[in-house]
Amino acid sequence: MTGNQHKMQNAALRNSGYDVKLLFPVLFLVGIGIVMVYSASSALALKKYGTGYYFLKKQAYFALLGIVVLIICRRIPTRLFRSLTYPFMIMAITLLAAIKFTKFGHSVGGSARWLRFGGFTFQPSEFARFALIVYLAYSLDKKKDKLNDFYVGFLPHILVLGILAALIFIQPDFGSVLILGAITWIMLFVGGGSLRHLLLSFAALLPVIYFFMASAEYRFKRLLSFMDPWQHPSNEGYQIIHSLMAFGTGGAWGTGIGKGYQKLFYLPEPHTDFIFSVIGEELGLLGVLLILGLYVLIFWRGVWIARNTEDSFGALLAMGMTTAIGLQVCVNMGVTLGLLPTKGLALPFLSYGGTSLLVNMASIGILMNIAALKPDPNIA
Repeated sequence: MTGNQHKMQNAALRNSGYDVKLLFPVLFLVGIGIVMVYSASSALALKKYGTGYYFLKKQAYFALLGIVVLIICRRIPTRLFRSLTYPFMIMAITLLAAIKFTKFGHSVGGSARWLRFGGFTFQPSEFARFALIVYLAYSLDKKKDKLNDFYVGFLPHILVLGILAALIFIQPDFGSVLILGAITWIMLFVGGGSLRHLLLSFAALLPVIYFFMASAEYRFKRLLSFMDPWQHPSNEGYQIIHSLMAFGTGGAWGTGIGKGYQKLFYLPEPHTDFIFSVIGEELGLLGVLLILGLYVLIFWRGVWIARNTEDSFGALLAMGMTTAIGLQVCVNMGVTLGLLPTKGLALPFLSYGGTSLLVNMASIGILMNIAALKPDPNIA
């Protein structure tokens, strides 16, 4: 293929309705997710709700709704997200505060991370992550000539991060706080922020992170169990041991869909936080590599979109959305493989959970929108 043909192909992809190089792996993952959520949750659902199809039906419903959200976000002009920056941020702060200070806050497993309205449950931290990315893209684009100024290019972004992080930390949800911090750091770096400010902030945060890890007994025990889970097989190390056993049992080819053993009340939350372990057991190394390959395609395409977008707001937004998905994948897989301490983070497009799936599908729709974006002379 000649250079001109390659450019013409890229232009056609950018101007088409949907970027198939991004859409295909996402839909493939969503489809695999529906199957694996059913496989991982059927026994649990039967015991708890009297039907093995409970989580399957809800995941399939949210998958269809997610496709609708993707289509809508693909068609919404990117400049509209720019104009909604502060309404999104106000909404995110309000929703996070509502968990702690209203009757709508809902707790599961000792953590209050959800809002419940009748039969509808919503996780505000997922939307807060989305709102933070939009805010950072807008602010970094607006202040691009003053990013080396500490009081203009660095401090305001850290203050916004601090507000969101504080509201999420009291839930408590330390994992989401770390994800928000990493997204902020990466977007500041990519956006042209001062490297000196970023390095100093990272160095200053290390003792703070250690303090918070050590200040709560359960977090400190998680850290110890991560270092040597086999010394705590019946408590803090239980999750990671059974996760590793699932991967070990799967071998190269897996036990077969529906034939896994660890999901039968051994792995906690097999359909959410540890669905990757179920995939490792039932689909084996081959299935794990397939999943990894699909995520690599999504990350590569997201970075390509960010690098080839002429609008700086769109480029930053694309990088933020791609970074958020990539970090969730790395943390979730790292936890299930025993490479990171246990954190309650979903695996994008695969784990059961309506809020996570809808927000990530919205992100993909926005990425596709940015891929076809042309410079708007009306944007200052």
